[in-house]
Amino acid sequence: LSGRFCGTMMLDAFDRKLLRRLQQDCSETVSEIADHAGLSKSACHRRIKALEAAGYITRYAALLEPKSLGYELAFSVAIRLHGQSDGEMQGCENAIVKIPEVMSCSLMTGQTDYLLMVLARNADDYEKIHHRLARIPEVANVDTSLILRNILGPASIPI
Repeated sequence: LSGRFCGTMMLDAFDRKLLRRLQQDCSETVSEIADHAGLSKSACHRRIKALEAAGYITRYAALLEPKSLGYELAFSVAIRLHGQSDGEMQGCENAIVKIPEVMSCSLMTGQTDYLLMVLARNADDYEKIHHRLARIPEVANVDTSLILRNILGPASIPI
C-alpha cells in the first residue's frame, strides 16, 4: 500500500485526489469529481463520506469577494491582554466572536496575544470596530495595520 496514515484512516492516491479536487472547487457534482479521480460515482461518494466521518473534511464553504460586498479595507489587528488568565482570555474571545467583521482570530505566542483579520467598509467603519475592540475589558493594547493587498489568500493545504 502506498498510502499515508493521518488521523483515523489510511489515505491512498484516490483519497488525496478527492481532497485536492474538493479544496479546488467543492461545488462540482459527485459525478464530476468521480470522473476527475477515475472512480465510479458510488465509490467517490463513499470515499467522500468516509473522509468527512474521519474528520479530514470539516465543512464546505463559498469564498466571497469582500469588495463586491462593500468591504473596501482589511486590517491585521494585534491584541495584547492585561493578563493571561483563563478568565481573561475567555472573556476576550467571547467578545471578539461577537464582532461580525472579524474574519479570523488566532491565539499567538510572543508579544501579541491575538491576531485578527478584520474587514471594514471604510475608515469610519473601522474606527467603530477599533473602539469596540479597545473597550473589551481584558484588552490592554490594539495595534492595527492596514492590509494593502493580499499576495496569497486562503490556500489549499498540500496533500
